[in-house]
Amino acid sequence: MLSVLNLARKPLGKISLYLIFILGLVACTTNSIPSLTARTDGPVKVGLLVPSGTGEARDELLASSLENAARLAIADLAAVHPNTVIELKIYQTWGQPAKAAEVALQAVSEGTEIILGPVFSQEAKAVGLALNGTNVNVLSFSNNVEIANGAVFVLGQTFQNTAKRLTDYALAQGVSNIMVVSDKTPSGELGREAIEAAVRKARGTVTAIFDYEFSQNGIISAAPLIAQAAKQSGAQALFLTADTAGALPLLTQLLSDDGLGVQGTRFIGLTRWDIPAATPELAGLQNGWFALPDPVLYAQYKARYEATYQGPPHPVSGLAYDGIAAIGALVTSGRGNALTAQALTQRSGFVGVNGIFRFMKDGTNERGLAVAEIQNKQVNVIDQAPRTFANAGF
Repeated sequence: MLSVLNLARKPLGKISLYLIFILGLVACTTNSIPSLTARTDGPVKVGLLVPSGTGEARDELLASSLENAARLAIADLAAVHPNTVIELKIYQTWGQPAKAAEVALQAVSEGTEIILGPVFSQEAKAVGLALNGTNVNVLSFSNNVEIANGAVFVLGQTFQNTAKRLTDYALAQGVSNIMVVSDKTPSGELGREAIEAAVRKARGTVTAIFDYEFSQNGIISAAPLIAQAAKQSGAQALFLTADTAGALPLLTQLLSDDGLGVQGTRFIGLTRWDIPAATPELAGLQNGWFALPDPVLYAQYKARYEATYQGPPHPVSGLAYDGIAAIGALVTSGRGNALTAQALTQRSGFVGVNGIFRFMKDGTNERGLAVAEIQNKQVNVIDQAPRTFANAGF
């Protein structure tokens, strides 16, 4: 309690992020960890794998934002637990699986105790194979559960998390007849499987499934058939796998023209509909539902990041902060096996800038997500993200 009172004299923007480490620590205590004594036997060596090295502006920006977020988290941890030192070393993967595996092995040879990253699923898979038998765990930024195992953990917001959260909310609102609409891409197929599983587990009804060719002509040709199937099947909602960078703008506009969406069968999105910022202005998305990380905690992180680095964070960068938050909460717990798989998968989970999360024994995760609706071109949270797993419905 004294630590919290002392922090009250600090600027408001820092308080909430400092409290992430306090809350994370409180969560750990529910597993009967013996003490809250900070680690004193030297720095914790963390290897951060980022997709820089190619010279591509997009990769360099993402890499820089991930590093900034990790260092911001380390600074916040140090403010609360000055005796806990995290030594961060950056390794460039070039966005290539072989290079990611090479630098991961280099990191381990240099004493790295846990790997944070990489971003892309094929990189994470390669790193996991390379580190097999080393007892060094990997907290990947990927959201692809297919790369998860007992040593490679997924930090990203998975399709399974999103589908479950939105399906549970829909059924609670009386929307139980759901049609699944997906594009014929690897991502679309994974998304469709996640939605189907979530609806059936929640005892809803999958009224129809429609896959369309991922091209402009494919979308245009499929739209009237999707609308017809939705009406004939009695669907109350269409659960879409499409994202803003792909089919979503055109598909939702065409389906709206056919009487769905805004005034008819509701659209539910598997992807983020608040990114980029102009997305909520799309006419076809009005009244649609989607899930997003805890907006209150993320807004605090965004403001702090912008004040520190004079620019906005990449949307993925918060995962680097979350990873450091989890590592910091475990290391400051005083347990000797702080970075083992057993410790990482403690049931009470952690608190990060994206909200609560916990790792499962198979390497997947569960995250506490909010549900939002787009109304009048604005994102409105209609069901808040849970703050503990005790009442999160997992």
